[in-house]
Amino acid sequence: MPWCAPIGSAMGPVNLPALRSMRASFPDVPLIVDAGIGRPSHAATVMELGFDAVLLNTAVAGAADPAAMAAAFTGAIEAGRMAFHAGMLEPRDMAVASTPVIGKAVFS
Repeated sequence: MPWCAPIGSAMGPVNLPALRSMRASFPDVPLIVDAGIGRPSHAATVMELGFDAVLLNTAVAGAADPAAMAAAFTGAIEAGRMAFHAGMLEPRDMAVASTPVIGKAVFS
């Protein structure tokens, strides 16, 4: 059953909380998104969530230049996987300074 989006829809991940939950529930099981990917950014997103692969057809086969689209997907998938392994920051509800201010000069 496609958990990302309906087959051939090119909608991309429509239920991110469900995809996150699936990855968390099965940390040691290889998970592959098998439907609904329409853009390289969609593939990057699911790879950032920790999925192990994406299965593509329509997005590449239906592109004006399938070879170029396949190359775009390759880069996006690699980037998403690297980002996941690098340990991305989780979104926050408030601003948090990342630069230490203690002991630094103040310019006014």
